[in-house]
Amino acid sequence: MDSLLIFVQDHAQYAHWVLFGLLMLAGLNLPVSEDLLVVLSGVLASNFVPENVWKLFTAVFLGAFLSDWIGYWIGRLWGKNLWKIRWFANFFPDRRLKQIEVYYKKYGILTLLFGRFIPFGVRNALFFTAGMGKISFRKFLLCDGVACLTSNAILFTLSYTFGKSGSSWMRGLQLIVLTLFLFALIGALWYKKAKKASQAE
Repeated sequence: MDSLLIFVQDHAQYAHWVLFGLLMLAGLNLPVSEDLLVVLSGVLASNFVPENVWKLFTAVFLGAFLSDWIGYWIGRLWGKNLWKIRWFANFFPDRRLKQIEVYYKKYGILTLLFGRFIPFGVRNALFFTAGMGKISFRKFLLCDGVACLTSNAILFTLSYTFGKSGSSWMRGLQLIVLTLFLFALIGALWYKKAKKASQAE
């Protein structure tokens, strides 16, 4: 553990570039946890490179935001051809995408605004579907930008604040996990409500 901490400390000045790169890869639907990287950036800013607070936050925000663009444009440019790729078809079942398309038709851009808080593959499915549905890129930028900035700012602030206090790091970690859970719960409840409404029609 000590050697790992020393390694992190010695290379923390480059963390914003690494985090940005990892988040960009998430746009290609690689198994990268956006929320975990945002939390990590806050901890690094508070404990290792406090002089790089804004660099780290800017890196995770832009990395997350720009990776969403990747998903949008992949969906817009290639659309249904993506299902010819077995890996993609397995990860994004056609029924999930069709359901999200129904939500977009019924709730419009609100689907993106609330759905972005649901992790575990739902986020990228939203971005792909937004592109496939030819949703205005300006509307996509606005709504996704608001949702991305809000979630990242909350997670970064929490992890930074509690990261500064070593004695309360466990309590802080619990609060961060609770916040992530609440984000996912809000999104999941909205998703469930929208699904019931679409099935009732």
